Amino acid sequence: MTTPPPLDLTASAVDLTETICNIASVSHEERELADAVEAALRGFGHLRVTRDGNTVVARTELGRDERVVLAGHLDTVPFAGQGTAAGLPITRTGTELIGRGTTDMKGGVAVMLALAGTLPEPSRDLTYVFYDCEEVEAAHNGLARLARNDPSVLEADFAVLLEPTDGTVEGGCKGTLRVEVTARGEAAHSGRPWLGHNAIHEAGTIIDRLREFDAQTVAVDGLDFREGLSAVGIRGGRAGNVVPDECVVTVNYRFAPHIDAAEAERRMRALFEGYEVVVTDAADGARPGLDRPAAQAFVAALGLPVQAKQGWTDVARFSAVGVPAVNFGPGDPLVAHQDEERCAIAQVEHAYDRLRAWLS
Repeated sequence: MTTPPPLDLTASAVDLTETICNIASVSHEERELADAVEAALRGFGHLRVTRDGNTVVARTELGRDERVVLAGHLDTVPFAGQGTAAGLPITRTGTELIGRGTTDMKGGVAVMLALAGTLPEPSRDLTYVFYDCEEVEAAHNGLARLARNDPSVLEADFAVLLEPTDGTVEGGCKGTLRVEVTARGEAAHSGRPWLGHNAIHEAGTIIDRLREFDAQTVAVDGLDFREGLSAVGIRGGRAGNVVPDECVVTVNYRFAPHIDAAEAERRMRALFEGYEVVVTDAADGARPGLDRPAAQAFVAALGLPVQAKQGWTDVARFSAVGVPAVNFGPGDPLVAHQDEERCAIAQVEHAYDRLRAWLS
């Protein structure tokens, strides 16, 4: 077993980013980094450290009036078709860190580690959650596992997920529902199509309903979430000379967090009335909770633009246990998962400085 390199949590957040980026931690292979994080955190008397698999939790117990969770995932996606340590070590220039994980999201994890090591008496009690398997199927997600095994670990007045937000605060997130809508027909020889009913042609009605769908922009806690409904896949036909008797359209509905997945499903069944609808994936969104005092204090302290998160992130897992949450972290999410992933050094420093000022 590899001995994890020691992490100096009194180092700068930028130095820590470089160090942890150079520890390979592709999803399901986070143990070496989790070991290093755990060992470093256990060196501080103001933190109570626990572990669940490759998820590490550190808490202050200072009796403050408010508790905040700071969370970030340890895993990265791999380089396409290469080994787990491909692309390492990363490159550091005068202005950027370039390489896997710099943006998604070891810059944010490094900010958490630097805060844990240099802020022994924060103004709020803190729970730091460093979790595994965010980049793969939800069944493996370390944050979800914590919520199942011991929901009390995530109890707080507010949470910040340090996913990259490119210098803004992103509140909440949209929910997502994926369904398969099936058009039925009757098979026939394509030379005599009038003897059958073409299911692909029938699916045109499904496509028409998608085109006509009036996607709404919904204000939730003062932020505008733009809904979307898209066909993301279609399959049908079994031979080049057969009129198909089945065509399946895969539809993805991204809905504002004023409704839950059950209501989103009801809406899709109503929209596609007359067709078979099967749900294949569903996840509630998250309200940003900007009406809560803790969230308002966070926004006021950072003084940054606030916008709705138009995708889905793990802030939804906090919302599910009643904790309002936002996304805020260094890096541009548009370069995440690219082999030339990069993060501006100034953004790492900025995130650390803003969070430290808020928590001091």
